[in-house]
Amino acid sequence: MSDEIAMQDVNAAAEAEADRSLSLTVQTERRLEHLILTGELAPGERLNELELSQRFGISRGPLRESMQALHAKGLVEMVRNRGVFVRAISTEEAMELYDVRAAVFGLAGRLLTDRVNDAMLAQMHAYLDQLEDLASQRDFDSYYRANLAFHDYLIAAAGNSLLAAEYRSFVNKLHLCRARGLVQAGGLAVSNREHREMVDAIASGDKLRAQEAFFRHVERAKLRFRSTLEQAAAPRN
Repeated sequence: MSDEIAMQDVNAAAEAEADRSLSLTVQTERRLEHLILTGELAPGERLNELELSQRFGISRGPLRESMQALHAKGLVEMVRNRGVFVRAISTEEAMELYDVRAAVFGLAGRLLTDRVNDAMLAQMHAYLDQLEDLASQRDFDSYYRANLAFHDYLIAAAGNSLLAAEYRSFVNKLHLCRARGLVQAGGLAVSNREHREMVDAIASGDKLRAQEAFFRHVERAKLRFRSTLEQAAAPRN
């Protein structure tokens, strides 16, 4: 009997150790993802295992497991005999991501129209007021974060977890293009007018109108993205 108890203790200890290892891997994955999505680790930059393990105070095992998870998310590339690199998104791929994101976001608007209630609408209007205030202050960084939170709220409120996961994967990949630079000056106010069109469409109860408003918002964001790239590429006198 004592041998059986001892074996149970060993198994419990092994499971506890596995849980701690998993937790550490997940924590490391989130920390790395944050560094990538905020641009601290830039597209094309190699992830130095030694530096990162020292920075996080962990062994290379959990670090490598977290890199595998980020590779599955499409945020890093693993190049044989060279290492792991932050993924760089080409202009062509970004355009395709916008197209698919528009379709998924449009569906979210349609689904949300069937679920919306007064409390949800109140929260949406609170976001709109916050974004309008930040746009008037020309506070690009704060607007960017609030804009992401608003979109994430809409996606979550649509009530479809699979749709939400797919949408967020598109958004994360577009972060690699440094989409923050796309929201400039007058573009803030324009973007927020589109947000109000979306909320008004949801409140109307017209699913097709909401779907179109959500789809059109991402399509216009795509056009702003392309315009910013063209301006950046234009020769300067």
